[in-house]
Amino acid sequence: MIKVEPRLYQQSIFNTAATKNTLAVLPTGMGKTLIAELLAAHRLQHYPGSRILVLAPTRPLVQQHYDTFQREMELEEADLALFTGNVPPAKRAKLWTGASVIFSTPQGLENDILSNRISLAEVSLLVFDEAHRATGDYSYVFIADRYRKTATHERILALTASPGSDKESIETVCANLGIEDIEIRSGESPDVSPYIQEIEIEHVKVQMPPEFKKVHAALQRCHDARVDDLMTLGVLNRQALTNKMTMLKAQGALHAQAARGQKNFEKLKSMSLLAEALKIQHGLELIETQGAQALKKYLEKLQKEAARGQSKAVQNLVQDVNYKTAHLLLDKVMAANIEHPKLRAVQKTVLQNLYGNGDVKIIIFNQYRDQAVKIKEAMDAINVTSKIFVGQMKKGETGMSQKEQHEILEEFRNGGFNCLIATSVAEEGLDIPKVDLVIFYEPIPSAIRTVQRRGRTGRLEKGKVVMLVTEGTRDAGYRWAAHHKEKRMYRVLETVKKDLTKGRALGTKEQQSLKSFQEKFTIVADHREKTSGVLKALLDMDVHIDLQQLETGDYRLSDRVVVEYKSVPDFVNSIIDGRLLQQLRALRSYPRPIILIEGEEDLYSVRKMHPNAILGMLGTIAVSYNIPVLFTRNAQESAALLVSIAKKERDAGGKEWQPRSQKPVSDDEVMEFIVSSLPGIGGSLAKRLLEHFQTLQAVANATSEDLEKVEKLGKKKAAELRRILTKKYKAE
Repeated sequence: MIKVEPRLYQQSIFNTAATKNTLAVLPTGMGKTLIAELLAAHRLQHYPGSRILVLAPTRPLVQQHYDTFQREMELEEADLALFTGNVPPAKRAKLWTGASVIFSTPQGLENDILSNRISLAEVSLLVFDEAHRATGDYSYVFIADRYRKTATHERILALTASPGSDKESIETVCANLGIEDIEIRSGESPDVSPYIQEIEIEHVKVQMPPEFKKVHAALQRCHDARVDDLMTLGVLNRQALTNKMTMLKAQGALHAQAARGQKNFEKLKSMSLLAEALKIQHGLELIETQGAQALKKYLEKLQKEAARGQSKAVQNLVQDVNYKTAHLLLDKVMAANIEHPKLRAVQKTVLQNLYGNGDVKIIIFNQYRDQAVKIKEAMDAINVTSKIFVGQMKKGETGMSQKEQHEILEEFRNGGFNCLIATSVAEEGLDIPKVDLVIFYEPIPSAIRTVQRRGRTGRLEKGKVVMLVTEGTRDAGYRWAAHHKEKRMYRVLETVKKDLTKGRALGTKEQQSLKSFQEKFTIVADHREKTSGVLKALLDMDVHIDLQQLETGDYRLSDRVVVEYKSVPDFVNSIIDGRLLQQLRALRSYPRPIILIEGEEDLYSVRKMHPNAILGMLGTIAVSYNIPVLFTRNAQESAALLVSIAKKERDAGGKEWQPRSQKPVSDDEVMEFIVSSLPGIGGSLAKRLLEHFQTLQAVANATSEDLEKVEKLGKKKAAELRRILTKKYKAE
């Protein structure tokens, strides 16, 4: 079934993966995909009729896996299905039922699971490429959890070149994916080293121009003044203000305290000063590693934010004398057209490697899209053919469609141009054979991303990596940080592997099979709630979710109970912009509407709104609209509350109700109204009954067996309907 002969280490990793959920850590370019193919063929042979699901974080990478499987496995084209955002949900559901191997990004698949369009029960192998992403709220975590709870024949293969640099992050990935064993290979592993090509690594050092240093010094004074003020307030210690990472952690801790109501002047002022200091940190990074134009665009963005009054911190910042000085000095740099010396260095490096050889392929990695344009201009100036490769379009930025990305990569592979200028989207997994040179426009502190970037070269032949470093800046620190993290990664992996083999079994929490949906009740959710953590929490509680476009509310728990769900900030914002009053009027079309407010933030301090205004609105909701307001702390509590109410509604039985804004007018509406008033029959079932039987008389004369033929009208409802239709009326 496989057209390619596996290498010894690939066969060895496959042997482990065939019996255990396995994390395979293998250098970039060493054939992780072939291991997935071997395991896919094995699972399809042992479980005929099952499905293989291959997930990758980006559309270009998903397309690449699809092409590789199609080329290297003996499968019909109809056996393979490619899920992208361009494929409509209904078509994806149809493709799912007809294909044996499905390739998808995790975000789209997560929506399909939440919408109940697909079931993971028949998936016998789930492959997570770039598995290091399985942390936090990333879709991999949710999909793995659902798969392990529903799969009849569970098997997970997680693939990465770099799962993380510390024990906690690697253990988190393993736990989130239910990993039972780890297969580790480095370039020094005896069974891998014969296939590793030599990679020459060179560090090219440049100096910041004197004009840049003046701008930098003014920004540094602005930054240091805020750090001094923070120290004076006494909320944070000096260690929390050491660098950008520690400051971000301190900021997160202060926000968490504020959300729990722990507020005073010193803490609130510290939060504002930290926000200002972090914005200046970003400006310092731009002038050090990118150049004047990148900093100029960023400062202009801050000026616009200040003018719009979006942030008090930004308004304070742009009034600072050192900030203004930096802005004036930067204008002089721009007027003198002084570029960052990295641009000249990258031109020189490219020309040296292209000299006498027009077939050389070069990738230049840069973190910022705007700077990628400057690098493209630098390549044009020396007559080097180049193209920019970026991710999907983002708000306020340019971007590329999946088709454009695919076309550029194909052209680069086929030698259509020499130099690919790429942002982080090209770091992960893309198979571009024979890349001769990789240039880091800036070092990055992440071991994962450094390994990914470097792995674009040295695949089939000797490769070279050049890293541009601005001396005396964070470039130098980032370079060494990534180096030490990478060395630590392999030591930590061996430790975690030993823990797994000793039986600590990270992520092997007990999984319980879900009951049949027929034994559950359904909660109707508005389709716009797909990003909410509540839906995922409901699925964990074995609730069947029916995604619809609701005209009123966010969750419908019965024909008479609808819930308007809001976070604390959204509730306050809806008072300010007037949405809430409109929503309250709409909610009254249901007999028992509810407003649910979720979050630990202080309701009276999330916006500059007088507490009496919020109290007045709460009083209006309770008295004028007779709607209860309930509060929860998080998504899990919200889901538990929704389930509790839905169960009470289900168990209460009684007459269900169909919301109406006015009395029926047409004959059809009169007929629907009459049928919907019967026990257990709401508006949707009334329509189905009338469409099936055509007349009220036919509905009244139908047998229980005939009634059960109507979709969603079960045996119990049919029996109750017959009972009430045939019962003799007794006047009290």
